[in-house]
This record gives sequence, structure tokens and C-alpha cells, in this order.
Amino acid sequence: MVENQPVRGQWVRLGEAWRQLCANSEYPPAVRALLGEAVAASVLLAATLKFQGRLTLQLNGEGAVRLLVAQCTHQFGVRAIAHYDQALAATISGDLARGGQAFRALTGGGGRFTVTVEADERNLRYQGIVPLSGTSLAESLEDYFNASEQLPTRVRLAGDAGRCAGLLVQKLPGADQVQASTAWPAAQRAVVRLGPAALLDQPVEPLLRGLLPSYDVRLFSASPVAFECRCGEGRVTSLLRALGAQEVRSILAEEGAVTVTCEFCGRPYRFDAEAVDALFIHPGTDEASALIH
Repeated sequence: MVENQPVRGQWVRLGEAWRQLCANSEYPPAVRALLGEAVAASVLLAATLKFQGRLTLQLNGEGAVRLLVAQCTHQFGVRAIAHYDQALAATISGDLARGGQAFRALTGGGGRFTVTVEADERNLRYQGIVPLSGTSLAESLEDYFNASEQLPTRVRLAGDAGRCAGLLVQKLPGADQVQASTAWPAAQRAVVRLGPAALLDQPVEPLLRGLLPSYDVRLFSASPVAFECRCGEGRVTSLLRALGAQEVRSILAEEGAVTVTCEFCGRPYRFDAEAVDALFIHPGTDEASALIH
């Protein structure tokens, strides 16, 4: 935050968590960069949550990337995935210097941007939807805040093969106009000047203080972010039971085993004939649990 000024912000940079998230996926460079931006954005938004739950950012495009999902919990566990057209993605240059052209080539001429917030304790679900706009995911996120929360917001996002990062700066609601006339315009100009290389590489404290050298910038303690998938044997067994015994046994007969692979983490769950029998003959017994494990 900026001391005695109506400006606050959130900053994130991921290294190991981002690499673990992508460990089982071979995304083209441009798709990977966009996914990294979305993961950074999901953390920035989740940092504003005041309750236990999760925030999901979803992009539905009409270009090479048809669906992109990034999710972050209140404890900063992240996971993400992108579905894309391999042929179209191959035609898009991996050179991130293309900037907005790459974003529009990936998402197409239309599409939408959805933010869903789910609270565990309150059984609350909120969803905001805005069109994909501008020449970057950051601009779409700015439009989301302006339309859904009416908070003037500036965002910068970046991602590459090994890291992703983001900065979100907002003008506090109800701010005195005299104060806002100095700090907020200065913050906006500073964020606009911030490039991807600085966001990914520079140490955070000198970076943020350098953006607003005339103001007293306070940097609070950081919170760790980790790759965290929500898949598990219980979810997979529920999925298979929902498919029904006939469908699952037909897969078993054709393949010799039923294997379900989590798209988020790449973990395979394999069920042989004995485990499939346990699913449908004794689904609630300890014996079934032992066979599945």
C-alpha cells in the first residue's frame, strides 16, 4: 500500500509452483505464456478474498485457445489448464514481443472472461462475466473490475516457461479527491511503464519503490503459493459410478483396465477388473476401499 494515500495493490511472482503446474503439459510458448498470466491473475484476485473458498478465472475464446481455467484457493493453492487447437496454436509465433497481436490471435475476435468466487462456509457463489476486450488479458481484467466492482484498477501480467508474475494496483473506494489527484494518476503511469521483463526478473521491493519514488510504499510479508490439485480417488470413483456399470465395464472389456487421468496434474487412476467389481458390487465396504487404494 501507499502510506497516507488511497492506493493499494497486490503483487505475485511464481517459480516452482508454476513449473510444477506445467510439468505434465507441453503447451506451445504463446499458450503457456497466456496460461501463466491467467494463473498470476487468479492469485491476485484470490488475495482479495475475505473468507475460505476458491476463485476460478475462466476464459472462453474463439481463436486458438477455446478454454482456459485458472483456480486459486484462499490458501493460495493453484491449478490451471488450457484447451487449444494445436494447428492454430502452431501458427502463432512464440515471440511474446507481439503483445496484443498474440492475445487476439489466441482468443479470437470475441469470447468472454468469467470470474467465479465460491465460499465454503457460506455456500455462496458469485460470478462476474465480461467480454474479452483490449489487447491483453490484463486489459480484460481491468474491465472486469470497472464493470463488476466499480474499482479503478491497473493490471500487468507476464509469463514464460519458468515463471509467471502479476501486479494489480487499485484506487481505494471513497478516496478523497485531493489525495487521489496525486497518488492514483502517478500509480497508473508507473504501472503502464512496467514491462514483462521487469515484472519477471527484478527484486520486488526495489521494483515497487522505484515505481513510486515520491511516495512511501509499504510492502507486507509474502504468502507462499503452491501447486495444488483437487483430484483424488474419491472424486474419480464418484465419476465412474456416475457413468454406470455398463459403460465402465465396456471400457474394461476393450482396454483391459479403466484409466482416468487428471487433466490438471496428469496423475493416472487405474482400475483393474477387481477394482471395477468393487465399485459396483460393494461400493460402500472397506474391502472396496482397500481394492481401490
